[in-house]
Amino acid sequence: MESRVAVVTGGARGLGRAISLKLAKDGTAVSVWDRNLQGAEETVAMIRELEGTATAFGGDASSADDIAAAVQHTHTTLGTITILVNNAALSPFSSFEDITEEIWDQLMALNLKGPFLCCKAIIPDMLAAGWGRIINIASSAAQTGSSFGAHYGASKGGVLGLTKCLAMEYATRGITVNAVPPGFVDTEGLRESPVDVAGFAQMTPMKRPGRPENIAAAVAFLASEDADYITGHTLGVNGGRYCN
Repeated sequence: MESRVAVVTGGARGLGRAISLKLAKDGTAVSVWDRNLQGAEETVAMIRELEGTATAFGGDASSADDIAAAVQHTHTTLGTITILVNNAALSPFSSFEDITEEIWDQLMALNLKGPFLCCKAIIPDMLAAGWGRIINIASSAAQTGSSFGAHYGASKGGVLGLTKCLAMEYATRGITVNAVPPGFVDTEGLRESPVDVAGFAQMTPMKRPGRPENIAAAVAFLASEDADYITGHTLGVNGGRYCN
């Protein structure tokens, strides 16, 4: 993985931070993008403590202008981008009756339009290099369904569809595109949600939540040379919550 440059969106905390750290440990230079610049800079500081290479950019992953600026910043500081991890997302809990058109549009802009825009901006780098890895963070909510999150589950279902279509389109051009849908993972976001973490864990096959590092390991594998014959795949990391 040495000499590779990765972009991780939503890298200020949780899954994004764990993914950034794992890629950096594997020798990849990491550009950490997040609306929360302070959190992204903290992730970068952690990478540098591990003697890794990283940079931070504060911006909105649903804004084409912000993405263009982030790509330029990454080119200037790290070089050509060949790994993209589309992780940035909103994951609110809301009854269907309370989901307004505005709420729906805001969530779709980040969760589904965001990965589309990031792919549009970064795939040219991969084509020029003749090598690329795109890993989209989806959700088991798109596989099993989930109460109080119709907009979230729908957006992640779209991410799975986008993954398969891009995988087919770029299969002969050196780019693989895969998805990792986490299940029940213990992150800051989960702890801040109304979910009874301990209670829900007892309803899962392993009866415990996963760790962000579990997701990071799957992403790192799909970003590696060892995964060069895997594309269009959905690699569930969910403790058995959903069996493919």
